[in-house]
Amino acid sequence: MDFDDILPAYDRAADHWAATRNQSLFELGALSAALDGRTGATVLDLGCGAGLPIAGWFAAQGCAVTGVDGSDPMLRHFRANLPQATAVLSDMRKLALGRRFDVIVGWDSFFHLSRKDQRAMFPIFAAHAAPGARLLLTTGPKDSEAMGRVGDEPVIHASLSPEAYRTLFAAHGFDVLWFRAEDPEFHGHSVWLAQRSGGIA
Repeated sequence: MDFDDILPAYDRAADHWAATRNQSLFELGALSAALDGRTGATVLDLGCGAGLPIAGWFAAQGCAVTGVDGSDPMLRHFRANLPQATAVLSDMRKLALGRRFDVIVGWDSFFHLSRKDQRAMFPIFAAHAAPGARLLLTTGPKDSEAMGRVGDEPVIHASLSPEAYRTLFAAHGFDVLWFRAEDPEFHGHSVWLAQRSGGIA
């Protein structure tokens, strides 16, 4: 498969994903750091899937959540799980909402893009980031490609090197707060937290 097969794979796997996605909220430490105690924050969840547990956690903190996904079957689950949230059917690579957010999340979604498309996402992050916004991403720990599965569907992952990501964050006005590679707390995920220059939103 190639990277353009990702969204059709998630279309087919949407029901399985919604039924089996880990709900233990092992992501909590990263989500809390991204929110940083702010109340009433606006949150953009890119590749939101069915909305649980990540978008659901932000909504429970009083945040106004906008979920974006390129899979309509996934968004149907999102709307059912979070009827108070805004759901946007869009490929994140083409996103142009014309508004800015306090928190942007790309957990287990950004890494399904090709290296070229990942680089092209950074202007999109910047265009949607309010001053002081925090950006939370999962990537690989090094420059690589790997195969995984969602239900019965094969899916591909890609990553740049940490050095390349640091260069992209800096070039688009984000300060890296931390990078935790293959962190056991996050079930082996490699996680970035960065903040848009300009103070707290």
